[in-house]
Amino acid sequence: MEMIEATGNSVEDAISNGLKELNAQPGDVMVEVLEEPNTGLFGFGAKEARVRLVLIGKRTPPKSEPEEDDDKDENDDDIPGNMVTVSDDELDEDAQVGKQVLEELLEKMQIKGTVTVHRADAESEDEEMHWMLNISGKNMNRLIGRRGETLSSLQYIVRLICSRRLQRRANVIVDAAGYKTGRSNRLRGLANRMAKQAVQQGRTITLEPMPPNERRIIHLTLRGRVDVTTRSVGEGRTRKVTIVPK
Repeated sequence: MEMIEATGNSVEDAISNGLKELNAQPGDVMVEVLEEPNTGLFGFGAKEARVRLVLIGKRTPPKSEPEEDDDKDENDDDIPGNMVTVSDDELDEDAQVGKQVLEELLEKMQIKGTVTVHRADAESEDEEMHWMLNISGKNMNRLIGRRGETLSSLQYIVRLICSRRLQRRANVIVDAAGYKTGRSNRLRGLANRMAKQAVQQGRTITLEPMPPNERRIIHLTLRGRVDVTTRSVGEGRTRKVTIVPK
């Protein structure tokens, strides 16, 4: 596997610099943060962020939809609506390893939960099939965290371990008590309501700041409409989607 180290003023800048050097997309690499940035005292002793990028699988060519691709990151998780529960003997290698890794982590975290595997089929030819690993049990809010941040971190760790064991990217999504599925459905409903409002009022509607995977759900929900377009504006945590009537 091809591996490089990259630096930048922030972790995000370092990752971006590494992706440019590899000529790769975020989903093509595993990212390990080696050193956080440090501004030092009055500028003295300042250090840049340093990350290691490992290329897994083949490089993905850029897509022709920059608004959507711009909102895709290494922890991205589109949640298709057509999910099917499958038995253990129907699982492929990704699902088997993903379930094993997640159960090991839950045991180490001393959290009692049952992992159920669902197959999330791709809704179009340019999307991949994913395995949804849903955790059920008591006190699932501990795993979800504020706006799903803890759950997102857990998924990142699961994918990182799985990808190292498989020596390629693992197509698994980690959910708890159906949080991501419910959130995805609510975002799709919000997107359609706000698109209708934008058209009726003839003005641009700006949504609240969202993480990349949630912005991407808005883009994908509305990309087939002929009466609106979507764009992402802002930087970092303040980045948000605008819905623009044509």
